[in-house]
Amino acid sequence: MTLVPGLRAQLLIMVEMEDTAKKVGSGDVPVLATPRLVALAEAACVRAVEKHLQPGQTSVGTRVELDHLAASPLGTHVQVGVELIEVDGRRLIFAFEAHDRRTVVGQGIIERMVVDRAAFLARAAR
Repeated sequence: MTLVPGLRAQLLIMVEMEDTAKKVGSGDVPVLATPRLVALAEAACVRAVEKHLQPGQTSVGTRVELDHLAASPLGTHVQVGVELIEVDGRRLIFAFEAHDRRTVVGQGIIERMVVDRAAFLARAAR
């Protein structure tokens, strides 16, 4: 594994109905859903490390710490950036921040674990 702190990635979305709390069931308002914000941050983490993993390896989420600070209504552009801040064996720790054009809408920490894809899937199937 050739993972070192400092790896970064970003994702940019425009909030659409599929991204809203109303659509995903985490509320009844048409703003960016907290679970969707987590999913975007996780996707950015995957993007940050995917080219640095060995063949047959992947990373899986194990912990999320999130502060969802501001609502993002339909049509808002939200950018999520992540940075790998610590590598402890197979454990990866990322800091992330999401913002629109005016404010930070979310921030937190995500932990992921590097695993052998085939072995992980075999364990999960049991």
